[in-house]
Amino acid sequence: MPMLTILSCLPADHDLRYVAAALLVCVLGSILSMRLLARVRRNTGLRRFHLLFLAGLVAGGTVWTTHFAAILGYDAPGSRSFEAGLTFASLGLAVAFSWLGFFITTRTQRGPLIEIGGAVFGFGIAAMHYTGMSALNLDGVRTWHAPAILLSLVLAMGFGAVAANRIARPVTRFCKYGGSLAMVLAILSLHFTGMAALTLAPMAGADAPAQALSDSVMLISIVTGIGLIMAMAASAYMIDMQAAQEAVEGYRQLALQDPLTGLPNRNGLGQRLAPLLTEGDETAHLVVLAIDLDRFKDINDAHGHAAGDAVLTAIAQRIAATLQPNEFLARIGGDEFVAVKAEIFARAEAAKFAERMRMLVLTPVEWEERSLSVGCSIGIALYPEHGLSSDELLTRADLAMYRAKSLGQGKICTYEPSMDEASRRRAELAIDLKRALVRNEFELHYQVQNDTQSGEIIGFEALLRWNHPVKGRVPPNDFIPMAEQTGLIVDIGDWVLRTACATAASWSQPFKVAVNVAPMQLNHDLPKRVAEVLRETGLAPERLEIELTETGIIADRQHALQVMQALKAIGVTVAMDDFGTGYSSLSTLQVFPFDKIKVDKSFIQSVETSVHAAAIVKATLLLGRSLNIPVLAEGVETEQHLAFLREEGCTSVQGFLFGKPMPHEAISRMIREVGDAPAVVAEALAKNAAAA
Repeated sequence: MPMLTILSCLPADHDLRYVAAALLVCVLGSILSMRLLARVRRNTGLRRFHLLFLAGLVAGGTVWTTHFAAILGYDAPGSRSFEAGLTFASLGLAVAFSWLGFFITTRTQRGPLIEIGGAVFGFGIAAMHYTGMSALNLDGVRTWHAPAILLSLVLAMGFGAVAANRIARPVTRFCKYGGSLAMVLAILSLHFTGMAALTLAPMAGADAPAQALSDSVMLISIVTGIGLIMAMAASAYMIDMQAAQEAVEGYRQLALQDPLTGLPNRNGLGQRLAPLLTEGDETAHLVVLAIDLDRFKDINDAHGHAAGDAVLTAIAQRIAATLQPNEFLARIGGDEFVAVKAEIFARAEAAKFAERMRMLVLTPVEWEERSLSVGCSIGIALYPEHGLSSDELLTRADLAMYRAKSLGQGKICTYEPSMDEASRRRAELAIDLKRALVRNEFELHYQVQNDTQSGEIIGFEALLRWNHPVKGRVPPNDFIPMAEQTGLIVDIGDWVLRTACATAASWSQPFKVAVNVAPMQLNHDLPKRVAEVLRETGLAPERLEIELTETGIIADRQHALQVMQALKAIGVTVAMDDFGTGYSSLSTLQVFPFDKIKVDKSFIQSVETSVHAAAIVKATLLLGRSLNIPVLAEGVETEQHLAFLREEGCTSVQGFLFGKPMPHEAISRMIREVGDAPAVVAEALAKNAAAA
């Protein structure tokens, strides 16, 4: 059938007012149907079913209402009526096929089912149309043009498939409108092609069936259908609004709540704290506690993050269960909490609140038949005495907490103005530290290591010094932790390694040089860097000793073991530094191929006064002999220390008794002046130390 014939039936056979009304219903219903279909695809569970049900009703109602609104505008010769049964059966078909098509197309995120479902929906439009036409009673003999019927079916199913495709496979944000347009075309192309397929020969005297519906009844039905579609549109809008509100509330909860403990996070803390500073009783005070857990990292390292999460959750629940109406708790970081208590009238109440928090934290947590315990350091800041804003109070509570932490585990400190000055000095030092490497402010001093029995030199340890242009010599204990916190330790450590190797390569005697490596350096391809430095400086690998602490390797034991094995493959020796201060576990010595154990100086310096320290040193020496690992004792300052170590069989020592750390120029000059024999150099260094 020519396309011109199909188009000509529109102005010739239809009242354009009804056609316009049908078009309006079709467009609005199609937009709403496709929006609902898109939402079906994005939801799951019962909500998905509800949206699918609503989408089928709206789409089926749109198809049916559009058809019969246009039919009322169809200029048929003679009288007409509508058979009630088939009329409402056509509505049922429209809704049923809409449900079925949408169900099929939403069963998958990809694959041909998407377009198949759209084609089923298009077939439903055709089924509704021709069933509806069968319900139409006209005065005349109907003749149907089969090719036009087939064309209408192809158009409806094709546009239906396109509509489903645009909703399920969008490539731009405008595809949802493309899906709506395709649905409009599916309905209209089917209707007008189907109407063009009908030829009616007039025949007077045909009686209407007993159950026929008049135009006025159909008009009421159509208006009712339009009303239902509008009601469903309003319902869909309400669903959209509810979904949007739920999403906003969900995002708000995510933004304000810690997912692990359910406590307010840093943002939530700010929202809870700010009103308390403006709405409180002028005679009352408010206390902010900064709580930082002690030994929490040890639990993570030893038992894994699951154990750490269990500890955090248990502590949060335990404290939350005891909170009063004027108190709340927030988690603002990994192992950092903030507790707030409003309406206090004496500083003593703040101290009692802090002590209560401390005792709740101290209670052990049972996890997988283990008892895990942590401590805490607490800083106290009071409103309005220590600050008028949330930021001021939190900052000053933090400063007090850091002071408490520096005094030892389990301490509670109240903010003092002097802490601000200390914080400012630390910040300035951090800025200067970033510039120190560029300005060549670092230098290395070398402390001698000796054979315990003969006193001969066996090597030197490289020790980092910072000569600040204004502050002078900055103690390592002040800047090394800061370098580790800021990540600068990687670049600084690389400078130390390169400088120590270059210096040792210049000595006339092949003494070993020991270089301490920070934990962070293990994650930056340390073996490759060591090999490059050895090649560049010309130092023999067997003359370099890398010192590691157990706390530096326990975080990732497998990676640390691979690093150690790679270092030893180069020919470098590896020593465990500060033995006795960390975990000092036998399993670590058994698993990791250490070439030397270094006993921390704090134990050596107490062997004469502490039975406990002497026992630790003896046990370490016995352990070293059992595992065939040499032991070096640090901090040997007196003849009594040396005598004790000789008696216990220690093989090597390091300390002020044999020489203080000296710049490389002094070491090199002394070697040149007194000769190359290790014993002679050792004697000269010892005399130098005694004179100092």
